Amino acid sequence: MNSIISPSILSCDFLNIENEIKIFEGVKDLWLHLDIMDGHFVPNLTFGIPIIEQISKKTNIPLDAHLMVSNPEFHMAEMKDFGLDNITFHLEASKNPIDTIKKFRSFYKSIGVSIKPGTQVSELSDDLLKELDLVLVMSVEPGFGGQSFMEGSLDKMRELVRRREELSLNFQIQIDGGISDKNVKVVREAGADNLVAGSFIFKNNTSEYLNKVQSLR
Repeated sequence: MNSIISPSILSCDFLNIENEIKIFEGVKDLWLHLDIMDGHFVPNLTFGIPIIEQISKKTNIPLDAHLMVSNPEFHMAEMKDFGLDNITFHLEASKNPIDTIKKFRSFYKSIGVSIKPGTQVSELSDDLLKELDLVLVMSVEPGFGGQSFMEGSLDKMRELVRRREELSLNFQIQIDGGISDKNVKVVREAGADNLVAGSFIFKNNTSEYLNKVQSLR
């Protein structure tokens, strides 16, 4: 299976967002990663539900919403009819993640859970892993783009691969934070099959975006 590359529009030119997104139309094995921050669960504030709705109407690219918010169930309820391909909420923001997944299972093709750098894989129970389509390992502290990759995330992915095999599951392992062509080989070898990249792709001329995506493959 080819790795999925998920450009994070957190790093794109927001005043030209529609044209930025169009560059990726038709690219196989590509999701568009939407970092939704509330200024509470994480210190930064990005875009909210109305912007996500507009993006969903403007593109056919699979949309991958990453909720860095204190009230994930509210956002999941508000966005349930947007046709999002994946929605991920943080383990640290949920009192009962299994109940949340079951509540919204019929509205989303894929539901994931994310863990911060300080949260161990052992905090994801077997029962929770059995409900998940995706586990997102944060390799930077969530909240801001442009941070450096944290090496400790590699062991987390290796542990997730081991547990996935032991439980005979098939959830995706997504990695987010500081991903570039400098570390992509070791990241993929550790088990990542879905790579989020923001600054590495968008801090270039638009003519280079697709080349940067390809370099991660």
